[in-house]
Amino acid sequence: MPKPIRLFVKYIESVNTVVGKFSMYLVFAMGGILLFESVSRTVFNLPHIWAVEIAQFVMAAYYLLGGGYSMIIDGHVRMDLLYGPWSKQRKAIADLITGPILIFYLVVLFIGSISSLEYAIEYKQKSYTPWGPPLVPIKVIMSIGILLMLLQAVAEWFKDLSKARGEK
Repeated sequence: MPKPIRLFVKYIESVNTVVGKFSMYLVFAMGGILLFESVSRTVFNLPHIWAVEIAQFVMAAYYLLGGGYSMIIDGHVRMDLLYGPWSKQRKAIADLITGPILIFYLVVLFIGSISSLEYAIEYKQKSYTPWGPPLVPIKVIMSIGILLMLLQAVAEWFKDLSKARGEK
């Protein structure tokens, strides 16, 4: 592989690893929010209208920001009935064929996320709940997460191309 492609793959993987490892800890934040709400509601009879929605936002950030890292560690769900026993080179060839479909899907998702973000900014979009928080922050996170996964999918395609050629 040419050096610029190797640098691209290395840089994208390092960014996704840092962001993915950070996003792992968001599960604890979500658990803390839900625990706080549970104790507040049951022990002190003080329910909060914001707790469940914040927990949903944190969970969305968790899985959106962790998508690229999940690709690095091969953590996505796959039908391994046929794929599992194949050699690394044969898997790489199959991934070279299916990779562009994933990349196309992620491009469409990214375009939609940017459109949604622009709408949220322009109209100061808020959630339709009694609390009504602004949706711009979670839509920014959504766009960043989809972009990181798109870039990781491209990096994975280059890695598969290298494996299919028998390169390191």
